[in-house]
Amino acid sequence: MHNPVCWVILTGMTALILHQGVLVRSGESQADNRVLDNITIRQGDTVILRCPQDNVVTHTAWLNRSSILYAGEDKWSVDPRVSLILLNQREYTIKIEKVDVSDEGLYTCAVQTRSSPRTTSVHVIVQVPPKITKVTKDMSVNEGTNVTLMCFANGKPEPTITWRHLSPLAQGPVSEEEYLEIPAITRQRSGMYECNAANEVATDVQKVQVTVNFPPTISDAKDVGVPLGQRGVLQCEAVAVPTADFEWYRDDKRILNGFDGIEVETRGRLSMLTFFNVTEDDYGNYTCVAMNKLGSSNTSIILYEISEPTSSTLLQGPGAVQDGNSGGIAPHPSTCLLIILCVQLLVKL
Repeated sequence: MHNPVCWVILTGMTALILHQGVLVRSGESQADNRVLDNITIRQGDTVILRCPQDNVVTHTAWLNRSSILYAGEDKWSVDPRVSLILLNQREYTIKIEKVDVSDEGLYTCAVQTRSSPRTTSVHVIVQVPPKITKVTKDMSVNEGTNVTLMCFANGKPEPTITWRHLSPLAQGPVSEEEYLEIPAITRQRSGMYECNAANEVATDVQKVQVTVNFPPTISDAKDVGVPLGQRGVLQCEAVAVPTADFEWYRDDKRILNGFDGIEVETRGRLSMLTFFNVTEDDYGNYTCVAMNKLGSSNTSIILYEISEPTSSTLLQGPGAVQDGNSGGIAPHPSTCLLIILCVQLLVKL
């Protein structure tokens, strides 16, 4: 058969029939129809298809399933990604650039020798990096709510999904499924969660912020003693999400900023009531109220009077020696020596 086009078509049909399991005709050898090891390629890469030849080859062609890619040097494929690399008596090689999933399948090199045709086949497997296609958006829920986080991904081989809780303290995997169930969520389980989709090719990661709202809890409030006329500060600290608003009261009367020279200041979760010059009227019981949309909490703080250090206390200092009976200060040895010298001097006179 001298028409190369007819030969290619016939050879292609023969190759397909052989690989569908039809027995080889008498006089042909299974060795003339070789199957090479699979070629595994990553999506987007370039695959090289090589076909060994010898000097008795008269016609040759590369086929993909039912399509002819190349017949000798003639390109039959309209795909610009397919090109000829080498054609000589020893090798017939083509390449396919930017491989995609649609390129996966059986490729056959059909060769016509002077005596009989033979084929060399190879299966191309295209691997696809994972891609997370759907994931739960950042959410804000109230404490005690049942929470479900979802993460779907595509890839080839099929990716494995793993959920991790990253903050406030990074933890190991908390789930190896597409869904992460968190029943009756607590404030300790708020924070950042990570969905990890991985296969043999690569990894894709998406993060979800879970905010847990809860009512205020006053965590720090202590009674304060201040001398008369001095500066005094009452502090009230509350933990809450959203951050708490604060109000101060005395005898059911709200204290506003600047009232009677008192300053009310809030910094984040800490509120302060500052007295710049404490008077007798300032001593007493004060109420701190912390509130947000989920509830409120309050506590009482007492501003009480303490004695200011006296001048005699300051004069004594740490080196003063107290008499165990009278509590008076014992004379210093140098003072006694001075008195003795004065007496001796008077006697001589």
